[in-house]
Amino acid sequence: MLTHIDLREAHLGAQELARVLPRAALDVSAALEAVQPVIDDVRSRGAAALRDAAERFDGVRPEHLRVPAAAIDRALEELDPQVRQALETSIAHNRAGHRAQMPVERSTRVVPGGTITQRWIPVRRVGLYVPGGLAVYPSSVVMNAVAAQVAGVDRIALSSPPQAEHGGLPHPTILAACGLLGIEEVYAVGGAQAIAMLAYGAGAQDEVDRGDCGGRVLCEPVDVITGPGNIYVAAAKRAVLGTVGIDAEAGPTEIAILADDGANAEYVAADLLSQAEHDPNAGSVLITDSPRLAEAVDEALARRLALTRHRRRASTALSGPQSGIVLVRDLDQGVEVADAYAAEHLEIHTERAPEVARRIRNAGAIFVGPTSPVPLGDYLAGSNHVLPTGGTARFASGLSVMAFLKAVQLIDYDAEALAGLSRPLRALAHCEDLPAHSEAVEARGRH
Repeated sequence: MLTHIDLREAHLGAQELARVLPRAALDVSAALEAVQPVIDDVRSRGAAALRDAAERFDGVRPEHLRVPAAAIDRALEELDPQVRQALETSIAHNRAGHRAQMPVERSTRVVPGGTITQRWIPVRRVGLYVPGGLAVYPSSVVMNAVAAQVAGVDRIALSSPPQAEHGGLPHPTILAACGLLGIEEVYAVGGAQAIAMLAYGAGAQDEVDRGDCGGRVLCEPVDVITGPGNIYVAAAKRAVLGTVGIDAEAGPTEIAILADDGANAEYVAADLLSQAEHDPNAGSVLITDSPRLAEAVDEALARRLALTRHRRRASTALSGPQSGIVLVRDLDQGVEVADAYAAEHLEIHTERAPEVARRIRNAGAIFVGPTSPVPLGDYLAGSNHVLPTGGTARFASGLSVMAFLKAVQLIDYDAEALAGLSRPLRALAHCEDLPAHSEAVEARGRH
């Protein structure tokens, strides 16, 4: 089922390794052509374009683009008590995990009488996108909203696709999660049109819209958009970048597992399968120096796949070019391969797993040892599950409070401190042929 790639005799650099490793293809640039007319239409026609797009892409024409408060309250009242308890636990754990990310304001005296202070200021308004395709993701509501709330964002707007089976509203579990988090501004808008609405805003179309939002403006523009989605959502986020900030262009989800001969094949197979059930394009990769483990994982996967609910989806993912077993010479080469792959999720199933985890440079999140599986991070670990995909973990980080904070420095020098730096400042200003820079400082010495 899984393709085997044998690198035991190979001696490749990081770039060469990246080219030969399994990877899902994601051509966001090609999707840009498809989403640009949708974005332009939303900018031009507002709510009317949003309804037309919902009818075209979601198979329903929602009466309410902004979800009425009563629908959120009802969804929370009708939420399964066990799911509610699980979401409340997830919220509490994620608040704790995200509070630990908050940077501390710090002042530094550079010279006597001269200080710089590093401030961290939250953006005013954010837009959160929660997908609604093959599965329902209330956990994504938690991951996005908690990070924004802990960062101190004033206003949160959340958008999720309308569902024909739920009267043109987002899935009730999504709405219930919003209710638990106190998010009142929720939109039944999906796909690229949602990204356009959040980036550029949208005017109200009719009395229903004006009644839902309390005025002529249906949705005001946001400062930052975060949240996962399909390739069209990723393309739309690229298109609006610069008008707003974004977290990342999320591609298909992926897991890599670095394992040695002592790893439990059943655990490894179960974790590879847990990621494959997300999406036919999901990537599941085992990196091991043990041919025995590779064979045992193949056998366990075949057995588990036959029994799993989403076997067709998972089978497509596991047999695709984005998944496979990579055989390496030893653990050192395994670490090199893991860094070249730069997985969204990386599990370490080796002897001295904490030490090995510290050797990894490139991964969205690292799950240490056999009792820290990726699903724990998806829901309850306290970490964020919105993570860089497609190898972008080489330079990008997972969603955190930092996505909603701006670093601003305060520069505070008294007259004596400024005068003491006038000579070197003058030298640099004249070196760059910007004499007025120096004159601006010298003027303060004359008045």
